[in-house]
Amino acid sequence: MYVYDEHDHKIIQERVAQFRDQTNRYLAGELKDEEFLPLRLQNGLYIQRLAPMLRIAVPYGLLSATQVRKLAHISRVYDKGYCHMTTRQNVQFNWPNLEDVPDILAELAEVEMHAVQTSGNCIRNVTSDQFAGVATDEIVDPRPYCEIIRQWSTFHPEFAFLPRKFKIAVSGSVDDRAAIHFHDIGLQIVKSENGSVGFKVLVGGGLGRTPVIGSVIREFLAENDLLTYLEAILRVYNLHGRRDNKYKARIKILVKAMGPEEFAKRVEAEWEHIRDSQTLLTDKEIKRAKSFFTAPDYEAIDVQAAEAELANAASENKAFSNWLARNVTAHKVDGYKAVTLSLKPTGIAPGDVTDKQLEIIADLADKYSFGELRATHEQNIVLADVKVSELFNLWQEAKAAGFATANIGTLTDIICCPGGDFCSLANAKSIPIAEAIQREFDDLDYLYDLGDLDLNISGCMNACGHHHIGHIGILGVDKKGAEFYQVQLGGNAGNNAALAKVLGPAFSAEDMPTVVRKLVDVFVEKRVEGEQFFETYNRVGIEPFKERIYAKAS
Repeated sequence: MYVYDEHDHKIIQERVAQFRDQTNRYLAGELKDEEFLPLRLQNGLYIQRLAPMLRIAVPYGLLSATQVRKLAHISRVYDKGYCHMTTRQNVQFNWPNLEDVPDILAELAEVEMHAVQTSGNCIRNVTSDQFAGVATDEIVDPRPYCEIIRQWSTFHPEFAFLPRKFKIAVSGSVDDRAAIHFHDIGLQIVKSENGSVGFKVLVGGGLGRTPVIGSVIREFLAENDLLTYLEAILRVYNLHGRRDNKYKARIKILVKAMGPEEFAKRVEAEWEHIRDSQTLLTDKEIKRAKSFFTAPDYEAIDVQAAEAELANAASENKAFSNWLARNVTAHKVDGYKAVTLSLKPTGIAPGDVTDKQLEIIADLADKYSFGELRATHEQNIVLADVKVSELFNLWQEAKAAGFATANIGTLTDIICCPGGDFCSLANAKSIPIAEAIQREFDDLDYLYDLGDLDLNISGCMNACGHHHIGHIGILGVDKKGAEFYQVQLGGNAGNNAALAKVLGPAFSAEDMPTVVRKLVDVFVEKRVEGEQFFETYNRVGIEPFKERIYAKAS
C-alpha cells in the first residue's frame, strides 16, 4: 500500500493544525456557522440528526492493520464504540464531539489517514475493486492509478470548489466490481492490440435524484494521458456545470444537457491545449506508483495437498462448506484465496463494526493476510491473501467474532445507508427495514437456492444505499410526515449496468418483509433453471411482480 513520504506527513499535519485553529475560533464565536461550514466540510465533518458525523478517507478501500487499530481506539475514546463502513469504502464516526475532532484528525495523521475531501464540492475518495491485485480476471491492478489520481486531486486548487461533489472509480478487471457506470467518471482499464495499457473513459453516471448510466466518451486513453484527460473533463464541467441549482449541478446533468458527443468534443478540444503539459504522466512516475503495490511474500504451497485437506474439512462441516461457497473468492496465486468477512449478521446495522471487532479484524489481517485488508462498497471487509491451508482456522476465528455469516451476494447481504436513525437528510429509516428483511429470510439454505440477489436500501433520494442499482431497491419516502417505502426492480451495478424501475405505490414499514417475500416468490415461480433474479426479471419484465404485489393488496 502507499506509504507517506515526508511531504505527505507535513501536509496532513499542517491541515490538522489549521483545522484545530478554525474549530477553536468557531467554538469561541469568532466564526459564524456559514463561515465554518465550508471549513468543516473540507475536513469531512457533517452536522447530522443527532450529532456531528466525521467521514474518514480510505483510498480505494485499502487499510493496514495498524490503521484499523487506530480506528478502534478512536471509536472507543471519542465515539460510542463503533463505526460505519460506507458505500464509498470510507469509514464514518456518528457520535464525535466537535471539540474532539481536531484531536481525532491528529491521531489519524499518526497512521497516515485523514478526512480531507470526504465531503464538499471537490473530488471525493477514489474507489475501486476490493479484489484489486488478486482477482483472477484482472487485466491490470488499478490501485497505482487510483493512487496517482488521489495525489493529483487532493488539494488541487482548480478543483476545490466544483459545482458539486465529484466521484471517480477505477476498475482493472473484466467484471466491474467498482460500479464504474454510476460515477461522475468511470475508468475501465483496457489493453490495446499491441498490449499497451489504457482506459475506457465513462462520464456522467450517478445515482441520487436523477440516476444516469455513464456514457463512454473515449474508448482508449493511453495511461500516460490519464491526468491530462481527467483535467480536461473537470475543466469542461467546472466551466459549464450549473451552480444555480444544487439538484442540477452534477456532471451527469451537464452531459445529458449537452449530449455525450458534444461533451466529448469539448473535452477533446480542451485536452489538446493541455495534453503535453506538466501533468502528463511519465513512465517513471507510473513505475513509482506501482512500486507501492507489489505482491506480498507469497509462500510456495503444495496446492494439491492443501486443496485436498480443504475439501475434506468442507465435506465434514456444512457451515464451513457454505462459507467457502459464499465468502471465499478465487485468487490469482495458487494456494491462496480472498476472504470476505461479512458485516451483515441479522440484528446489526449493515456496515457497523465495534471497536473490539475492529481489533479482531486487525489481528486476523496480521495473522492471515500480510497485515492488510480492504473495505468494500458493499459494506464488508476483505482479507485478500489467505493461504488455503489456513481457511478453516480463519473461519473458526471469524465465526467467534461474528464475521462468518455465509451470506455474501445473497438477499441478506444488504447495502444500506444509515437512514433516519442518523442522517438529517433521510426521509425514512433504513436500518430497521434491513433487519426486518434479514429476519424474514433467516434460512440460509433458501437464500442459497435463490442465488445472487442484490437488495439495496436508501433512506432518501440521495441514494447512499444505492437503491437504484439493487436487483431489488427500496427507497424511504415521506408522505405527510409518515415513513413509507417505494420498491424498485431490475437495477444492476456491474457490466450489464441497469437502473431499477419503480414497481408502484409505496408501502408501510410493516409491509416490507412480506412485499420482498412476494417478489421472491414470483422469481422462484418464473425462473428457469440456472437463472439469477436479475436474469429472470429481464426475461419476464416487471408486470408479473406488479400483479402479485398489488393484486393481493387490493
